[in-house]
Amino acid sequence: MTQNRTHTCGELRAADAGKTVKLSGWMENIREVGSELAFIVLRDFYGTTQIVAETPEMVAQFKTINKESTISVEGAVRERANKNPKLSTGDIEVVPAKVDVLGRCQHNELPFQVNRSREADEAQRLKYRYLDLRNPTVKNNIVLRCQVVSAIRKAMSDHDFLEITTPILTASSPEGARDYLVPARNHPGKFYALPQAPQQFKQLLMTSGFDRYFQIAPCFRDEDARADRSPGEFYQLDMEMAFASQEDVFAVIEDVLPPIFAKYGKYDTASAAPFRRIPYREALETYGTDKPDLRIDLTVQDATEVLGRCGFPPFEHQTVKAVAVSSFEGTRKQIDKLCADVEVQSGNKAYWFRYDENGEIIGGIAKFIQPIKEQVVEALGLTPGCFVGLSAGPKGAAQKTAGVLVKMLGAFCPNHFKKEQYAFCWIVDFPMYEIGEESGELEFCHNPFSMPSGGLETVEKAIRGELDPLSIMADQYDLVCNGVELSSGAVRNHDPEIMVKAFWMVGLGEEDVKAKFPAMYNAFTYGAPPHAGIAPGIDRMVMLLAGEESIREIIPFPMNKNAMDVMMGAPSEVTQKQLDELHITLVKPEE
Repeated sequence: MTQNRTHTCGELRAADAGKTVKLSGWMENIREVGSELAFIVLRDFYGTTQIVAETPEMVAQFKTINKESTISVEGAVRERANKNPKLSTGDIEVVPAKVDVLGRCQHNELPFQVNRSREADEAQRLKYRYLDLRNPTVKNNIVLRCQVVSAIRKAMSDHDFLEITTPILTASSPEGARDYLVPARNHPGKFYALPQAPQQFKQLLMTSGFDRYFQIAPCFRDEDARADRSPGEFYQLDMEMAFASQEDVFAVIEDVLPPIFAKYGKYDTASAAPFRRIPYREALETYGTDKPDLRIDLTVQDATEVLGRCGFPPFEHQTVKAVAVSSFEGTRKQIDKLCADVEVQSGNKAYWFRYDENGEIIGGIAKFIQPIKEQVVEALGLTPGCFVGLSAGPKGAAQKTAGVLVKMLGAFCPNHFKKEQYAFCWIVDFPMYEIGEESGELEFCHNPFSMPSGGLETVEKAIRGELDPLSIMADQYDLVCNGVELSSGAVRNHDPEIMVKAFWMVGLGEEDVKAKFPAMYNAFTYGAPPHAGIAPGIDRMVMLLAGEESIREIIPFPMNKNAMDVMMGAPSEVTQKQLDELHITLVKPEE
């Protein structure tokens, strides 16, 4: 063994009793029993070992060392009288003959107790992340991430994909999020952009004649944080295939991911191929979301016809959605909390009533339901003991609220939630266009580089006014697992003529397309193969596998919710000399 030790702190067993060993690690804890006996926990990357100081001199020496100092211990291994079956090294202990301090912790008080760091305030954890990572539970998430990335690389190579890295400094491109810009010192007034994704580069690789590409790609987007999204940067399994269809992409993903999820996940069961395929509009109608959690067996029903005129004012002239739950046992207090949580998450109120075991309508808005009881029971297929959650509003808002109801009711009712599995599905048949909420104009719904279903003929019909642009579907797809969107992908628009006409629909002419995407447009004029791809998020995958609620738990050095690295002090101010070299003048915002 090297690295200043003969063994690691997770290695010694009863068979090693009698050996003289040298261990190195962090002094996690010391427990004194009088002046002549102390028990020390020594921790390294691999585990912990108990050290027993049995002389006044040795006890005194350990007492001078602060916790979390790195030390080296030489001594004899012996079998423990009181074994600890919870530890891999619980059958032995080491009696030290020599102790050296390799790196002294100069602080008597730590920001938090390392092995309980997950209980500390997140701001403290991020500021002292190097201490937080010493916690074996936190460390294990990073180890898991390494193992998953390694398994992905092997699986992709086994499927004949080549790992090719693409540029980090590139041109700004309108891809749906804000760019991170980098000033070009030698080109005053011009900027590089960090790539939001390697989208154009991987399509150019297909045009260059490479057949199968992948990369564990860093992506940079100036977005706000969420539980499943890290601000600033993230990583994705970026892949692209030439001469490929949607089915080819599905076949690769359905072969690569389930074994990795089953092997490394918190749950050992993952959907087998083929994954269920759900059209986008059907997902919204049936689950209230385009990210359904198929572990939950609850669905959304349209109740507009039967409840729209029941006399309850919030339902008048609105879309009404219902989620019926059989064998519901929640109390009134629990129901009120659930409805309050739904409102927080969806921004809209939830309503309810119960069809009890005696066949009576009770609770919530029961007085409006009672007069039309028979029609409601028949329309919603209710059985005695049912709870019905309701939402109302414009169609999109009613669907969204119902989707939150499904999620929360599923989590509340174990008989409707088969939690311990990874349930994959594909969301397919996305609209190519939508009306923008802010602009009120026609915009791309998903990915501007996607092929419109039906190709050139479909787009030309829309241009001639023979087809409603909102009815055009795109060859796009999302991969969803347990209610988390892992990825978006598409069959790409590789034909310059179709590309120009697709962008014309959103108000961009041929010259605009050439100006915004010069490399890709020009490359396609030299003969591009049909190609398709996808890019599942590495961070989100590992978050699911680890069973974590926040993506920051599986990133080695995450930013906080405000896109700040409080450990390194980023973003930070720079010197005037640096600004002058970059030809930048700062204009401070008005107070």
